[in-house]
Amino acid sequence: MDLSTLSFDIASLQAAYASGAPVRAVVAEAMRRCASDTHHAFIHRLTDAEIEPFLARLDGVDPAGLPLYGVPFALKDNIDLAHIPTTAGCPEFAYTPGESAFLIQQLVAAGAVPLGKTNLDQFATGLNGTRSPYGACQNAFNPEFISGGSSSGSAVSVAKGWVSFSLGTDTAGSGRVPASFNNLIGLKPTIGLLSGTGVVPACRTVDTVSIMALTAADAQAVLAVAAAYDEADAFSRKAEPFGVDFSAGPFRFGVPRPQDLNFFGNDAAIALFAQSIERLKALGGTAVEIDLTPFLEAARLLYEGPWVAERYVAIKDFIEAQPEAVFPPVRTIIEGGRGKTAADAFASSYRLKALKRVCDAVWKDVDCLLTPTAGTIYRIAEMQVDPIRLNSNLGYYTNFMNLLDYSAVAVPAGFQASGDAQGLPWGVTLAAPAFRDIPLLRLADRFHRVQALSLGATATPLAHTRAIGTDLPKASNTAGTVKVAVCGAHLSGLPLNWQLTQRGGRLLGAVQSAPEYKFYALAGGPVQRPGMVRVNEGGAAIHMEVWELPAEHFGSFVDGIPAPLGIGKVKLADGTWVSGFVCEAVGVEGGTEITQLGNWRVWLARQA
Repeated sequence: MDLSTLSFDIASLQAAYASGAPVRAVVAEAMRRCASDTHHAFIHRLTDAEIEPFLARLDGVDPAGLPLYGVPFALKDNIDLAHIPTTAGCPEFAYTPGESAFLIQQLVAAGAVPLGKTNLDQFATGLNGTRSPYGACQNAFNPEFISGGSSSGSAVSVAKGWVSFSLGTDTAGSGRVPASFNNLIGLKPTIGLLSGTGVVPACRTVDTVSIMALTAADAQAVLAVAAAYDEADAFSRKAEPFGVDFSAGPFRFGVPRPQDLNFFGNDAAIALFAQSIERLKALGGTAVEIDLTPFLEAARLLYEGPWVAERYVAIKDFIEAQPEAVFPPVRTIIEGGRGKTAADAFASSYRLKALKRVCDAVWKDVDCLLTPTAGTIYRIAEMQVDPIRLNSNLGYYTNFMNLLDYSAVAVPAGFQASGDAQGLPWGVTLAAPAFRDIPLLRLADRFHRVQALSLGATATPLAHTRAIGTDLPKASNTAGTVKVAVCGAHLSGLPLNWQLTQRGGRLLGAVQSAPEYKFYALAGGPVQRPGMVRVNEGGAAIHMEVWELPAEHFGSFVDGIPAPLGIGKVKLADGTWVSGFVCEAVGVEGGTEITQLGNWRVWLARQA
C-alpha cells in the first residue's frame, strides 16, 4: 500500500486502517513528512523511541474500537507531553513534565499519536509567529509571509499535510489567525470546555486550548474526545446544551457595519468578505448589520487593561530572574503588567461586565456573528520592523471573543486574487455564545464545502472528504431541545406562534400525522383552536409543523396551554412519535368535526 499520497484527514486514515494499513507504517509516513520541515514549524520532533510507547498501546487493538486510532497530531509547545521538554518558546524556561496534560491523556487514550511539539510566539504572546528563538515560523503557502500566531507551528504542521490535527492555545486569536493564514478550520472552543491542566497559561481566566484541523468534521471528532471535564482544573466547565441548532437554516447572522470594518488596505480581503456574506445568505442566512463598537472596546481591554497582568503573573518569577531570555516584543508586553493595580482590575472588570451586557443583546436578533478572522496578512520582514502595531491589527476581530465568553470557528473563505498577498488564503470567523461550538462547526462545514478548495496547502480536494455528521459523539455537548408538533394557532404566522418564537423555537418542517386522528374546531375561547383526538377507526392524516424548542423553555410553554388541550405523544406518518398537541375527548363536545379537511389553515380560510 502506497502511503505517500494518503490524505491525513481522519476519514481517510480510518479507511486506510480498515483496509489493512499498519499503524506503524502510517506513523512512519507522518514522521517522514515532518522531517521535511523548513518552515520552523517544530521545536521538537519525537524520535522513534519516544513515539514507540504510543504505538505499543495500539498493538492488537481493533482500529474501529478507538475514535482516533493511529491519528498523528502535533501540539503547541506550551502543552505538556510526558517526558518531553515544554519550552513555551523559551529554552531557558524549559522543564520536562512527568505526565501529559489532561487533554493529551484523553487524546492518547482514544488512539491518537503525538509526533512533535510545535513552534509558537514565545509564551503565547503574539498573533504573528515571528517571536520565537526557534525561528520565525513561515506561512505554509509562501515562506515570505507570516504563519500567524501564537500557535504558528501547529497550523503549518496541519496545512502541510504532516499531521491530521494540532492543538494550539487561544487567548486573543492564536487558534484562529494562523488557521486563516494557512487554509484551515480553527476551533476556539468555549472557555473551560478543554482542560488547562498541564498547559502553560498566558491569561489563565481567558485562555483555551484550540484545535486546528483540515475539516470541520475532524475538529468535531477531536473535540468529542478532548472535551472532558477535569476536576483538577478550577477553570474547567462541563458542557451545556447548545439549544436550537441554527446551522441548517434558516438563520440570522450579524455582520459589522461598514464603518466598523477594517481591512488595513487589503482590497482583496474586502472582496472575499463580501463573497462570504453572500455565501451565508445562499445557505439560508439573513444578514443583520450590528454595531461592532462595544465589541472593539472590550477587545482593547485585553492588552490595554489589567488582563496583561495575568501574563506577568504566569511567568513572574522567571521574567524577574532572566528578563534577557524573553523576546523583546514579548518582554515589553508582559512587563507592562507589573504596574497594573487591583483598582485597575476592578474598574476594568466592571467595564467589561457593562460591555458584555450590551454585546450580548445582539443574540436576541442573530444566531451567529460573521467577521473577518484577520483583516490582512503581513510579510515576516514587515512584522519584524513594526511588531507591536501590526500584531495589534491582526487581533482587531479576535481579541474580544474570550473576554465576552463566546465560542468561535475560523473557516477558509478563499484565496486573495490581487495585491501583495495574492494567492494566499484568507478566512472568516463564525461566533456565537458559549457552548454553541457544535452548531458553529456544522455551519462552518456547510460554508467550507460550497467552495472548491483543497485541504490546507495539500492537493487533496475538500470534496473528497467526509462532511460533518449530525451525530453527537460522547463528550460533545448535546442539543438540549425538545421537538413539539403543532397543528393549530401555533403554526407559522398564526396568532399563537409567538409563544414558540419568543422562546427561541425553530421550525424544523411541515409533517403529516399518522392517519389515526379525528380533527375538530373547538368551541369557545378567545382564539380559534383545533383539537386532535387519536381513534381506532375513522381517522385521517392531519397537517402539522414540528418545532424545536430549548428544553429550558419547554415547561413554561406547556404550562400556558389551557384545557382541554395538552401536550402528549403524537404519532407521525413515518411512524415516529413526538411531543405534540392532543385534546381530551370531552373537549370536542360542541365543536365542529373537520377531519375531512385535515388542515387548520384550510378551515380558517373557509371561515374567512
